[in-house]
Amino acid sequence: MQILRLQRARPRESMAVVARLVARHPAGGQFMKIDGRCHCGAIAYSAEVEPEKASICHCTDCQRFSGSPFRASVPARIEDFCLLSGSPKIYVKTADSGARRGQAFCSECGAPIYATDAENPRILHLRLGAIAQRSEIPPRRQIWCSSALPWAFDIGSLPSSPGQ
Repeated sequence: MQILRLQRARPRESMAVVARLVARHPAGGQFMKIDGRCHCGAIAYSAEVEPEKASICHCTDCQRFSGSPFRASVPARIEDFCLLSGSPKIYVKTADSGARRGQAFCSECGAPIYATDAENPRILHLRLGAIAQRSEIPPRRQIWCSSALPWAFDIGSLPSSPGQ
């Protein structure tokens, strides 16, 4: 089942060429050029994202898909996403509401890449962990907080270490 027809990079383009830049986008809003890849490097992409719309989702599906208490993402319009290498595997999850969401991930290392509407993909919710510039895109809101794990909002007081 082919869900997306993603734009492929031109031969002269590479991930190293993608510049970090916040600029006005023709569609309006502030957009930032980013690049990302899966853990093993089989999938690489560039995109323009709207950093002001970065969010954390606490829904139980995101908890299960990420294997963590929440998942962070930032939206990119499908026409602003360019697949540079590889092809993600798509798993379609049907929600209780009947909505079908395509979950894209690397079939080699399992790293999540994005989620989108499976029937009419227009916006890709890129996973912040796969984006090279993730430290520059802080989430601005949280959703599905009613499903949040009770301790997920209060980790600041935990002992911390700069490494393992």
